Amino acid sequence: MGLAGLETWAQEQGQPAFRGRQLHDWLYAKGARSLEQVSVLPKAWREQLLAEPPKGSTDWIGRSRELHRSVARDGTTKLLLGTADGLSIETVGIPAPGRLTVCVSSQVGCPMACRFCATGKGGLQRSLAVHEIVDQVLCVREVMGERPSHVVFMGMGEPLLNIEAVLAAIDCLCTDLGMAQRQITVSTVGVPRTLPTLAEQALERLGRAQFTLAVSLHAPDQALREELIPTAHAYPIEALLDDCRRYVAITGRRVSFEYILLGGLNDQPHHAEALARLIRGFQSHVNLIPYNPIEEEEFQRPSSAAVGTFRRVLQERRVAVSVRASRGLDADAACGQLRRRQNDD
Repeated sequence: MGLAGLETWAQEQGQPAFRGRQLHDWLYAKGARSLEQVSVLPKAWREQLLAEPPKGSTDWIGRSRELHRSVARDGTTKLLLGTADGLSIETVGIPAPGRLTVCVSSQVGCPMACRFCATGKGGLQRSLAVHEIVDQVLCVREVMGERPSHVVFMGMGEPLLNIEAVLAAIDCLCTDLGMAQRQITVSTVGVPRTLPTLAEQALERLGRAQFTLAVSLHAPDQALREELIPTAHAYPIEALLDDCRRYVAITGRRVSFEYILLGGLNDQPHHAEALARLIRGFQSHVNLIPYNPIEEEEFQRPSSAAVGTFRRVLQERRVAVSVRASRGLDADAACGQLRRRQNDD
């Protein structure tokens, strides 16, 4: 709940509205994990609430339990969190000078089955609720002792299969935690007919769509894309790009394209040339991601020379491009390595 909702709820419980404001402060500023910790509330009211938990839950706050923590040499911290119904998700805190990025999950598992991604190997359990998404940011803040500056929906799951909760979480992150939309990125591999819906709902719910949309291409043609992303057979790459154009027209925001480089498979100069032709006409940016190994696949990480050549070919064709550094690789916390199990450190 946001501030207005908490004020209304407090009044419904027979308390003055300012009790809702106090609760809001303890939830979002202090990160309370239980009502027992909210000592500013009247003891009798707390005891009453604790004796009558909400229907279908064991507590009022809804925080996840930390099941395991892995810290990489570069400080990247991966948390395995337990949900109230006994499932688990992973979230990652990525520190850098002057910033802390939280990579959040939007689902328990993922149905998209991208071959290069560990998350899809376990299938989908369910989508996450708003509080389970926001809680990941609170958990990283708590563990790393620093206020997150950026959030990327690039963890477990396909955000566009959980649009309502994702947009509500963005609203909460901005309104209740003080983040700016421009500090948030939503990544998708593509779900038919959802990008225009995302744009329209973002404008309706948030008033504007200033977060970054990152579309995962990973191949410059349909045949190779289907080889890497089996679900892509239902969403031809040209249809995906048409929907991207509609998204740009509705929001006025550029699209960022993500491209995982797999050694010897999609990282050659002719692939770069084809990619440049494919996205010609877009006010866009390409984010190159060297493949991060997972145990179920034998894909190879591209050589530094191949990454450099691919980047140079795009630049020569006036495509804005950057290369994402692999963070947390030694803790299986890098892009594509998240899964719902505890790994040995």
